[in-house]
Amino acid sequence: MALTSEELRANIAAGHERLAKRLVELTDDEARGPSALPGWSRGHVLTHLENLGRAFRRQAEYALAGKTIEVYDGGRPGRDAGIEAGAGRSAAELREGVLDSIHGLEESWAQVPEDGWQRPVRYREGPLLGTVFCWWREVEIHFADADLGYRTDDWSPEFCAHVLEFLAPRAPEGVRLVLRPVDDPREWAWGSGPEAEARGRLTELTAWMAGRREDGSLPALGPWP
Repeated sequence: MALTSEELRANIAAGHERLAKRLVELTDDEARGPSALPGWSRGHVLTHLENLGRAFRRQAEYALAGKTIEVYDGGRPGRDAGIEAGAGRSAAELREGVLDSIHGLEESWAQVPEDGWQRPVRYREGPLLGTVFCWWREVEIHFADADLGYRTDDWSPEFCAHVLEFLAPRAPEGVRLVLRPVDDPREWAWGSGPEAEARGRLTELTAWMAGRREDGSLPALGPWP
């Protein structure tokens, strides 16, 4: 069943609360330590979340004004430069930046009427609601990437189902990829050809599709959509 905008935002609010609680305890040594993403420290991950939150707030504000604007000033190079510029900040600065970004995003979303979620934005040239779903993915996945105690095994069934549907385009060509969770009655299947079965807990299968878990017995996935 598709989530309503209220249910989606409730799930995101719970993720915000988990992240905020952990950031209160963040130390400078932790901030400078490596994340689960190659080449990125935890400071990189947290700066990316902060900057994306501000960018999505801007998407909402422009959408409400009947306008559109690029997600990041300067496009992808501007995004990357912003992450590098902020990654080395202290734990206190990172915490303040992320929490301020989250609060600003929540405030902007609170101004959106129910029929406003379909207003166009530049993010994927789609509706404003698409930025909300993206933010849900970003918070949950990158909190796990930050390696601060929140794991992919902590993802909810609702989140896993959403991520699997979003990542369907990653299914390899030439096979029928079938995901059969051992702890959930649902299964997911894409493509045609010889069957390639993936079994495991729902969170494990989702982490694999998201590139956060390796399984050498399965064919290589395509690029992130």
